[in-house]
Amino acid sequence: MTEWKEQFEEYAQRLLDEAKAPGAAIAVARDGELLYEGTFGYRDRELGLPLSLDTVFGIASITKSFTCFAIMQLQEAGKLSIHDPVVKYLPEFRAGDHELTARMTIHHFMTHTPGIAPMPYLDGAMRRSMENDPAVIGTKAEDELKTVPYLDTYEDVMEAIAGFEGTPLSEPGDAFSYNNDAYGLLGTIIERVSNQTYEEYVTTHILQPLGMNRTVFSVDELADKEDVTILYTTKKIDDENQIIAAPIWHDAPAMRAAGFLKSTVNDLLAYLEVFRLGADRKPTPVLTADSVGQMLTPFARVDGHRSYGYGLMVSPAFPDGLLVEHGGSLKGISSHIFSIPDQGMTGVILVNLDGVAVRELVLGFLNSYFTRPADAPLYTYDPYELTEEQHSEYEGHYSSQEWVSASIEKREGKLYVEVDGLSYPLIPVQRDSFVFQRRDSILWIEFFRDESAQIARMSYGLRQLTRQSA
Repeated sequence: MTEWKEQFEEYAQRLLDEAKAPGAAIAVARDGELLYEGTFGYRDRELGLPLSLDTVFGIASITKSFTCFAIMQLQEAGKLSIHDPVVKYLPEFRAGDHELTARMTIHHFMTHTPGIAPMPYLDGAMRRSMENDPAVIGTKAEDELKTVPYLDTYEDVMEAIAGFEGTPLSEPGDAFSYNNDAYGLLGTIIERVSNQTYEEYVTTHILQPLGMNRTVFSVDELADKEDVTILYTTKKIDDENQIIAAPIWHDAPAMRAAGFLKSTVNDLLAYLEVFRLGADRKPTPVLTADSVGQMLTPFARVDGHRSYGYGLMVSPAFPDGLLVEHGGSLKGISSHIFSIPDQGMTGVILVNLDGVAVRELVLGFLNSYFTRPADAPLYTYDPYELTEEQHSEYEGHYSSQEWVSASIEKREGKLYVEVDGLSYPLIPVQRDSFVFQRRDSILWIEFFRDESAQIARMSYGLRQLTRQSA
């Protein structure tokens, strides 16, 4: 085994062991040829059943790129324009006042920039599959679930959004905040324009032409249901966190476009070839190079490292060339796809446990392959000094109605962020921008000011959280 493979596998095994991940499947290709493949652990821990590159895992929000792929195909067919107002296809849609709603376009939905504050409605769409799940019963999530309505149809989702009382974040196009609800409604637009269900459209226009025969919305659709992972999650039992088998798949029929495909490493490598080839202006059988180029355009700033295209993150300043990527997370699912078109590289990491730092595995692989230490930091930051008085501007508690919260407090001349019961020191890197380190990840936090130049919101976990108290 070559030195870089040894380094990566040692790093990957350590990370997966620390996470207590039952199983993972990883592969990377270069110029369409397999460069690396590795399986770790089991698809079924209790029975000791092995994994392969054809094992079916959940991929969660990686589905969003398929949704945008479908939108781009429909634009190519002349059936819509990404710059059309959403209400052209969803006349009953309302988010804020009528004038604000009328300015929201399909492009804004695809880039998470409609200006809508985070909402709790994905759980409403998943409620029926969650409320009878033993992994959820007796947890905080069960209590939260009772506060959201059942959202079984697109119309239910639109009605809930129309009644949402949160203040808009911004004008459409001005603020990035990850939005599952908007992506769910992109599925509605696809249905109304194509006269097919969202699932039928994706299957017949993307999955089948690419030979992705083990990629499905329900594992019941598979001809071979054997090589499918068991889902695992963490649950507190007798005051101790335990990794348990949790085989019920969460589903949201009204929001499948936001994140409910299941797939395999091999199928996703075939899918990523479209972006590798399209980025090089080479034709693909399912999408033009122009459409691929639009999907890989950095339309919306996510943080100081990354921007969002259409259903994909893009990092133009990545050390080895433009990095294209997207992750996914639901119960029993940690997933990540990536491509560096300049290097001809594509890669997939799938894990059958939620909460695993799969993006660190991506960076660990790329660091190892390009002869850097596996945990090497990828970016450097010029020193940026803040006065004691400036520190105080950021202090406070921030939250969203999507049950994400964070606190910023000053201790011993430094700012700290407290999230999920843990505290991390913040390093200022620009005005209103900070980074902090969690494990081997460098995470970016930005603060946003209102018209009177007071701090009103902060970004965390790809969402904008509103300041509740100073």
